[in-house]
Amino acid sequence: MSDKENLLKLQQDAGSSPTFVTLAEAQAYIGLEVGVTQWFEISQTRVNQFSEATGDFQFIHVDSARAQTETAFGGTIAHGFLTLSLLSMLASQTGTIKIKGCNVDINYGLDKVRFLNPVKVGKRIRARFELMSAVDKSPNCYLLKHKATVEIEGETRPAMIAEWLGMAMI
Repeated sequence: MSDKENLLKLQQDAGSSPTFVTLAEAQAYIGLEVGVTQWFEISQTRVNQFSEATGDFQFIHVDSARAQTETAFGGTIAHGFLTLSLLSMLASQTGTIKIKGCNVDINYGLDKVRFLNPVKVGKRIRARFELMSAVDKSPNCYLLKHKATVEIEGETRPAMIAEWLGMAMI
């Protein structure tokens, strides 16, 4: 295990709070896993609420009887965009990298998103975060890119992989 990996392990063992580093120190974390969340169950209630919020009532999400008989999924599945939208909640649970002195972090967008495996209702998911880059964008603004992999408990293929951008501001 490298010194960088040992440092990260010690910080993660200390708890799930964010790791605050300078922009220069953040460079040592690039390419490393910086957080893993707890498992989170995807309920039919949550899927139905997402359908209400987005207007996406496709039967594969909201009609379990029909989804069981008319699809290979064996029941209803979460919307891909529901899985994506849970990244903020999942990231708040884990020890992620934060830039010292920044008091606001905003969602800056995504460079790439792939939905690789549907999340069946009742399954549990978790996210793994790897720091891909940390750059100074402008005075008092720092752009962090994380690779977010959403896993499905008991399955080898992840539900989603995304390159997620966050802007940290002082």
